[in-house]
Formats: sequence, structure tokens, C-alpha cells
Amino acid sequence: MRTRFLSKMTNGEVEQYLDRNDIIYIPVGVTETHGALPLDAETVLAEAIALKMAEASDGLVLHNLPYFFAGGTIIGRGTIQMSVKDGMSYLEKIAKSLLNQGFRRQVYITSHGPAHMTLSGMVRDFFDETKVPILYLDMLKAAEAAQCNLLESFHDISIGAYKVLGRLEDVPLNVPESDSVTYSIDHMLAGMDKNPSNELGKYAYQSGAVGSYFNEPSDHMATPLLKTAEEREVHADAGIQALNELIAALDMPAIVETLRRADVYTKDVILPRYGTHLPR
Repeated sequence: MRTRFLSKMTNGEVEQYLDRNDIIYIPVGVTETHGALPLDAETVLAEAIALKMAEASDGLVLHNLPYFFAGGTIIGRGTIQMSVKDGMSYLEKIAKSLLNQGFRRQVYITSHGPAHMTLSGMVRDFFDETKVPILYLDMLKAAEAAQCNLLESFHDISIGAYKVLGRLEDVPLNVPESDSVTYSIDHMLAGMDKNPSNELGKYAYQSGAVGSYFNEPSDHMATPLLKTAEEREVHADAGIQALNELIAALDMPAIVETLRRADVYTKDVILPRYGTHLPR
């Protein structure tokens, strides 16, 4: 295909695709302080993952969704905040439009920790209303299920994602946020320990236990110091290799086939049996 990004296709190309398939990946991002990386780092990562998933399973990608719930990083003035409720409402409208256009298999992708608060509720409400199962892949949980340690290579993967999208030069070199002393992992953890809310975070998933803010912007995602373009390239290539391994381990053709079977089961078994008293 010339491209798998829906917005870069012509309407004719989309309709030709829908004549043979119905899969679309929706990477949902965030714009927030992210160490020495651009503010859209976790949006770019979700988009790169979605593109590789689409290539592996003959799907399309609906991208350009960078403004959702950021959480505690709003203390950084580059961060853009969207409420959980507003994000759910916006995504629900997109999901319904995609369904009406013929995309019955929808897979939502995030790489941002608190994103589950927005996505999980939307996916469940959408199912109750339409009776169509759509899928949410939280990449931290998905990598865990595929027995891949995403956090171990997170910085390489984040840099590699820019290269996947042809944007590697957007990753800056020699920026203050990557100072190896001030912005170390130990510095980040020490800053987080200053907020008593972090003692309560263990009682629910990610940011869902209690509201809190980071102590300072540098507490979120200490990043490696990139001094040269060659060094940046090394990190990017290592990240792309890790991404490819993750996508292979997930087996996207099997996942989207299971999503199809879940849809058939709902229509053929669940609805005839219980449809009279299910939510409408």
C-alpha cells in the first residue's frame, strides 16, 4: 500500500481497503514533559507501534490524537491536559464514526501510563451501546503479556519510534534535561518520594489510586544524554529492533482474528440468549 495512515490516503483508497478488510489501529497519545525528548514522545511511540501492527495485520492507522489526560506532569508548562471524561467522550465519537464507516475491528494503542483511565471506560461503554467488541492495548500490559520487558529498552524504543515515522531529527542533541547528574533515574525517584501521594499509588493501577502531581518536571522520564547524531542513530536502531521483537511476540494477525471471533460470538451466542435485557 502507498500508506497505511488513513488521513494520508484518498477516499478511494480507503474504500478499496474496506472492500477487503475492516481493521484500524488508533494510537492515542499525550503531550507532556518527557525529559530530553520532545513533548509528543509518547504519542510518537504509540503511532510507531500502531503502524508496525497495521503492517503485520493488513490494517490502517488513524493517528494525530496527541491531546489526552496527562496526569501529574501538568506541572510542566509544556504539558497539555485533557480531562479523563472529555477524552472518553471524544474517543467514543471517533469510535462510532469509524464503525459507521465500516471499521468493525478497532484497536486502540497507548504507551502512556494513566491512559487506561480514559481508554478502558470508553471501550466498555462503547461495547454496551453498540454490542461490538473493540480492543484496547495498553503497551505496558501488552508487553508484559508477550513476555517482553518494554521498560528495559523504553528510551531506545522511544527514540526508535521517531525514526520509524521519519522524524529522527526531531530528537534533539545536547539538551539540559538529559544532564547525566541532575536528571538521573535516582534523581527522578528521589523527587517522586517527596510526594506522600506516591505511598498510596500501589493500591490501584498506575495513576488510578489517588490524584497527585510530580515534584518537578525532571521527575518524569529521565532520558539519556545524546551528544551526536551517530549516538542517536544507535539508540534508534536498537529501539526499532526491540519494537520489531515486541510486535512479533504479540502476533497481531492472531489478535485481530480473535477480535473477529469475539464479535461473532457476541452476535451469534450472547445476543440471542440475553439480548432482551442487555444495556441498550
